[in-house]
Amino acid sequence: MSYASRKDDHVRLAVAQHRESMAGHRRSPFDEVAFVHHALRGTAEHAVSLATEVGGTTWPVPLYINAMTGGSARTGEVNRGLAIAARETGLAIASGSMSAYLADGSVAETYRVLRGENPDGYVIANVNANVTPEMAMRAVELLGADALQVHVNAIQEIVMPEGDRDFSAWPRHIARLTETLGIPVIVKEVGFGISADTVTRLAELGVRIVDVSGNGGTNFALIENARRRGADFGLLADWGLSTPACLVDGAEAALTNGVALLASGGVRTPLDVVRALALGARAVGVSGHFLTILESEGVDALIAAITAWITQIRQLMVVLGADTVRALADADLLLTGGLAEICRLRGIDPAAYARRSRNPLRPIVPTSRLR
Repeated sequence: MSYASRKDDHVRLAVAQHRESMAGHRRSPFDEVAFVHHALRGTAEHAVSLATEVGGTTWPVPLYINAMTGGSARTGEVNRGLAIAARETGLAIASGSMSAYLADGSVAETYRVLRGENPDGYVIANVNANVTPEMAMRAVELLGADALQVHVNAIQEIVMPEGDRDFSAWPRHIARLTETLGIPVIVKEVGFGISADTVTRLAELGVRIVDVSGNGGTNFALIENARRRGADFGLLADWGLSTPACLVDGAEAALTNGVALLASGGVRTPLDVVRALALGARAVGVSGHFLTILESEGVDALIAAITAWITQIRQLMVVLGADTVRALADADLLLTGGLAEICRLRGIDPAAYARRSRNPLRPIVPTSRLR
């Protein structure tokens, strides 16, 4: 099957999956994160700054359009719409995997449109973990990219009929990219999560930005299984850690190793964005929700939706008394249900999150561990 056909399949199946999820009003791991309401801690809306620092650069808002697509005529038009929305709202934007371009230069414009429609924005190129530095630089140069996103997706590849079956060289390849590129390298999962142990390993490889991309959003195990004859590999549908679980699991490792965490995977609302920021993310990425709006209602509707999200993120920070994104790390959180159980099993005290504001010497994120 051609790259173009595969990319079109991914968009079609991702949109269908997201619509089905929203129609079912499925509960999310984000629903296991609640803020303790302190009625007299509100601040003024004009005092709130949404600026956040990622890889030495200040983004105007802690929200970005995460990696989706490219490589076919249809997905090129999707990228055009996403780029216009990013330009009009100030969001950073990541391309989809550029493997199709690296294999066939004739599809370059389906990716280059991200920069063409968004000449002054923060654009992130996306490649797999098997690329050489020379290949990565080709992708970066095509987009005039400000950073490189390297996706790690062993579960997707295993289920994908034509996927890779050898992941042993990934650490070595990632280390070479961090040593040679000269721009920030962001390592992200594709919806199965990144553990604390992986954060530490990535830091050893020179990575300083990690997108945990937990499960709960677009499920590439299901998408690739739907592309298999007989759909015979559905047993990995629930694999991985949720985004909130990744953030609480990786908080201490990130703080210790000087790694900035980004969060994506299953983000449905502005409240989920603020929850993720309060759990330690520097910024939050959205894919499926924004793609579905673009495909269903068009680019103007997507711009309006993102603008509304930005307003509501700011207003949620107002009631929480957080003048800055970093100040959200002081918010008291109630971690319940399965998330609290994961904390206990991983040696993390969920109760520490419920009383963060009482500790005047608290770090940016709680590091309390059960003994």
